[in-house]
Amino acid sequence: MKPVQPLAFKVASTEEELAQIHRLNYRTFVEEIPQHAANPRGVLVDRFDAENTYLICLCGNQLAGMAAVRGKRPFSLDQKLDDLDAHLPAGRSVCEIRLLAVAEEHRRGPVFAGLLQFVARHCIGKGYDLAIISGTVRQQKLYFHLGFVPFGPLVGTAGALYQPMYLTLETFAERSEQLADILSAPAVEHPQMNFLPGPVNISLPVRRAFAETPVSHRSEAFMADFQETKRLVCNLVNASRVEILTGTGTLANDAVACQLSLLEKPGVVLSNGEFGERLVDHATRAGLAFAPWRVEWGGILGRGDVVRALDENPAAEWLWAVHCETSSGVLNDLAMLKELCGERNIRLCMDCISSIGTVPVDLDCVWFASGVSGKGLGAFPGLALVFYDHPLPASSPRVPRYLDLGYYAACDGVPFTHPSNLLYALKTALERFSRRRPFTELRELSSWLKARLAGMGFHLIANDASATPAVVSIALPEGTDSVEVGDRLERAGYLLSYRSVYLIRRNWIQICLMGECSREMLLPLLDRLAEVCPVAATAPMKRVRQ
Repeated sequence: MKPVQPLAFKVASTEEELAQIHRLNYRTFVEEIPQHAANPRGVLVDRFDAENTYLICLCGNQLAGMAAVRGKRPFSLDQKLDDLDAHLPAGRSVCEIRLLAVAEEHRRGPVFAGLLQFVARHCIGKGYDLAIISGTVRQQKLYFHLGFVPFGPLVGTAGALYQPMYLTLETFAERSEQLADILSAPAVEHPQMNFLPGPVNISLPVRRAFAETPVSHRSEAFMADFQETKRLVCNLVNASRVEILTGTGTLANDAVACQLSLLEKPGVVLSNGEFGERLVDHATRAGLAFAPWRVEWGGILGRGDVVRALDENPAAEWLWAVHCETSSGVLNDLAMLKELCGERNIRLCMDCISSIGTVPVDLDCVWFASGVSGKGLGAFPGLALVFYDHPLPASSPRVPRYLDLGYYAACDGVPFTHPSNLLYALKTALERFSRRRPFTELRELSSWLKARLAGMGFHLIANDASATPAVVSIALPEGTDSVEVGDRLERAGYLLSYRSVYLIRRNWIQICLMGECSREMLLPLLDRLAEVCPVAATAPMKRVRQ
């Protein structure tokens, strides 16, 4: 077997490296993208060659990728656009990145991601905080994923069109590291792509925060960061208060059930899937007086259903439901539930474990709501979140000590040992939401994926109007076994949700988009899915297994 050559990232410095740069420049921008005229030498020397700093990746002694960075005006875009500065954020130190190219034989490996990181470090080291590019229209989706902002009209010629774009260097550094985390593994037959509802793909900054040396949960610094984390997560969902417990979403819902038990009043639990049924189980185990109200799996909890449930239980003083029913992908109508409960003076409790971080969530006027540090928030699992909009009753001996939210509130939220690594990972993940709201990006990605799947003939459980963008549930046709399909995809390196009993019984598989994800990650999954599960749009669905 031919030995794998190591990769090295450096500033080009030798005559041989420059010669290879000119040859890759020709292959990319003459033969592949017809921007320049052909010549018999097969060499293209850039017009700014003497002023360019070439950042390159070598595989052994062969050029695998390159980019040119230049900070001297006029830029190439100065000559293509009138008043370039009018399109750019003011007060920035600007550089231009050009000639970004990866040799064809290295486009499925770690070269591109590593080159991006190297460019980011170089630019920041030089004091640049804004980069501009002319991005080929052939790769606009990739540039958008990296955070580039388009401006001005297209430039170039009919066969070689480019979109002017800019990117702040701090975003460039963050996004390139996230992309590296996805792409920088060695090119292997089984790429290990994660499309699970949890654990999800964890970004590099969050993993770095988790890897820091643990600190005492009694330290002054930890308490300050703990309170800041609570502030960030409350701001994200418009909640008044939150308690953070060490545990999972199941623990969070048990804590809510304990608080409901202190009311000693009857209520209603709504269910349209597995996690609604789990709320029924929580309520039963807590000894609550309640009436379950069910609709079919994959069905919507419509206004009429909720009105009938409350009309048939006029003594109910609380209502408990799931916002995102992960088992099917249905997103129940939180605004409608808040409105009906407000009209009837009923306390509303919500399981928001799979909705927080994937869709906008407004917990104003929600009595209790559960969440977790993983899933849509993009941190590690292990912290349970319980939001509330009212003063808690005093600590009660009727509630298990670890689940007593009144006890947490009386101790500034930290009555017991708290893992600082999980807290700092969550805090880092939440800071992403304060810089940008990725909900629109996720919805666009989900709509694109659902359209592709529908075009391939797959039957999707929830329609777009009532579905979360983060969970795409696919009902496989008669004669196709969901476990076999899931196993084959997993062996190929694509991790989907299919092993849960409720999915097996219904012959469903799920593609979840709760972590770092992109079209570039999904395209090979769709290709492999078409191979292992060729379907026709008219194929009958398999019955639910009893």
